[in-house]
Amino acid sequence: MTTVTIERLGHQGDGIAPGPVYVPRMLPGEVVEGEISGDRISAPKIITPSSDRVKPACRHYAQCGGCSLQHASDDFVANWKAGVVREALMARGLGAEISAVHTSPAKSRRRAVLTGKRTKKGAMVGFHGAASHVIVDVLDCQILQPAIASLLPELRRLTVEFASRKGELRFVITSSDTGIDLLISGGKELDLAMRGRLAELSEQMDLARLVWEDEVIAQRRPPILNIGSAPVPLAPGGFLQATREGQTALQAAVMQTVNDARSVVDLFSGCGTFALVAAEKAEVHAVDSVDDLLAALDAGWRHGTGLKQITTENRDLFRRPMLSDELAKFDVAIIDPPRAGAEAQVVELASSKIPTVASVSCNPVTFARDAEILVKAGYAISNVQVVDQFRWSPHVEVTACFSLQ
Repeated sequence: MTTVTIERLGHQGDGIAPGPVYVPRMLPGEVVEGEISGDRISAPKIITPSSDRVKPACRHYAQCGGCSLQHASDDFVANWKAGVVREALMARGLGAEISAVHTSPAKSRRRAVLTGKRTKKGAMVGFHGAASHVIVDVLDCQILQPAIASLLPELRRLTVEFASRKGELRFVITSSDTGIDLLISGGKELDLAMRGRLAELSEQMDLARLVWEDEVIAQRRPPILNIGSAPVPLAPGGFLQATREGQTALQAAVMQTVNDARSVVDLFSGCGTFALVAAEKAEVHAVDSVDDLLAALDAGWRHGTGLKQITTENRDLFRRPMLSDELAKFDVAIIDPPRAGAEAQVVELASSKIPTVASVSCNPVTFARDAEILVKAGYAISNVQVVDQFRWSPHVEVTACFSLQ
């Protein structure tokens, strides 16, 4: 047995002791002992606990891979996530005050991907264990909205009826403003009898829509996401912000940057999370590479009230970023790229000398890389905020304003 002291947390939330030795679900300052295998202690015993350690709220915490920081106090997690952003910026020579940390409450996640598998006695439905293909049968959940968690018994029933013996069902569940949208994949081959049975179960479960693979089986109500005044129709399994509270915090931060702008370009616009609220004040040009998302944005705009003009453009901003002369005609750019960031597009933003950039990112490392490009081009960074939609996970989202000096 080896005794080690945890010095810090890694970006995945593991405790790190000198070596480095990685120890899951530990906190800085804790003294632990256990057998080191490679560079990990997989079954640690805590000798000296941290004052920031709390009792996990979920009965499945020890096995489930859905959360990894539930053993830490809320204040510790908020400060740690702010520190992750601060350190990423410092690594690029950038200093910025974290002006706010917004943490979504428990039981607020409105989208989840669950797995179902048949067993000899019935079925199990849940998340995979940490770094494992083993499914943890979830009886209740501290992150999911109650409307989603209440479906767990029905998902087991669906698994028993429609999963193959050796395969797994994949459930993508979205709690829209008009009800639950359920997309199922990975099961038996669809036939006429299955269609009828699935439609019957959809009625019993009061689903807004049930989709099997790529076929809509039943739609009792169109799944709608209200963004500002715009009712946006959701594509099956389509992306949306993980919590309403997180979405509101992100929108508020972006709108502080948009302020009184008259023209806005929204890069990686998706279904309009920012474009549709910016259009309450400004004309917006929304750019994305996914037709379904742009169509949803356009439909929401057409049925919204009090919105200025929104135009859309299908464009792969990685292969063909908007050029500096195209960007120069706008007052503000909003950019919310995937985890890889958008280096080529940010280079064009920097050379365009657009007055203001509202940046949203789900990866502090690529956010800092792109921020460095803007700062070197003469932009000042301000209003850096952390938005924690993925409570009890190491996932971090960040927003910031860049103003040309």
